[in-house]
Amino acid sequence: MGYEVTRFEGGVDEELICPICSGVLEEPLQAPQCEHAFCSACIHQWLLRQQTCPVDRSVVTPAHLKPVPRIMRNMLSKLTIRCENAPSGCTAMLRLDLLASHLADCEHNPKRPVPCEQGCGLIVPKDEMNGHVCVRDLRALVLTQQHKLSDLEKMAAEHRHQLAEQKREIQLLKEYMRALRNSTAVPRSIEQPSEQNEVLGWVNALQPARVTRWGGMISTPDAVLQAVIKRSLLESGCPLAVVTGLIENSHERKWPPGLSTLETRQMNRRYYENYVTKRVPGKQAVVAMALENQHMGDDMIVEPGLVMIFAHGVEDV
Repeated sequence: MGYEVTRFEGGVDEELICPICSGVLEEPLQAPQCEHAFCSACIHQWLLRQQTCPVDRSVVTPAHLKPVPRIMRNMLSKLTIRCENAPSGCTAMLRLDLLASHLADCEHNPKRPVPCEQGCGLIVPKDEMNGHVCVRDLRALVLTQQHKLSDLEKMAAEHRHQLAEQKREIQLLKEYMRALRNSTAVPRSIEQPSEQNEVLGWVNALQPARVTRWGGMISTPDAVLQAVIKRSLLESGCPLAVVTGLIENSHERKWPPGLSTLETRQMNRRYYENYVTKRVPGKQAVVAMALENQHMGDDMIVEPGLVMIFAHGVEDV
């Protein structure tokens, strides 16, 4: 709410009057289009009921509000106002921009905090000093602090419990993903050296690629598109035992946790440049093989690798 006009010395320009409370502007804010100014508390209370300008009914929301121009702030700061403690005996007349600092030290302020004269150490508002009883108020303060401490201990215990639950869920998820990967991938221990060499030779023969527009990723390719990519992989010499896994991993339902939803992909996009990718010959698609991307971690890569298909943005390196 604004300052009462009667507290000011001389006249007050009507541009400095709040249209809502009819007082002199206090912490003023301005509507962006019509430039009408209001007290901060007044306009926020008004917008709780209807999001329009109180003067001309143009649309205004809290997000639209902005500080008034410097010239208006300067005009307000130069106004001379009577201290609000005048009824208690203060005769001060001062600039509006000095009012806050004056009120903090005004000896006539009934709410000014003062130390107890009986030596209990408590700081009490001046107008409550007559009713202050040291033992009673100290006991009340101790009880209040005990309640706050108890609440803090409960919050800390809940936080520790939630943290333990989150750690347990993360561990279970890691174990699940490890089991899932082991169930779908050929165990390293039984892979034949010849098969390893065949896959490695094929990967090394592919053209290194760079993705310039990760936002063009097609995360749910249909059967026709998957068939086109599969044929290109086979024509490039991809071992038949690997092709099936790669094509299955071209759809987000088979992707690791860090890529499995649009939300997680947006969060993790800054990590994409760390992928080592090779181009699927002739296509706007790349493969990120697990054997070349062990540095990416379990949440960003799966065996035998990922196929990422794009609408555009794949370039040879």
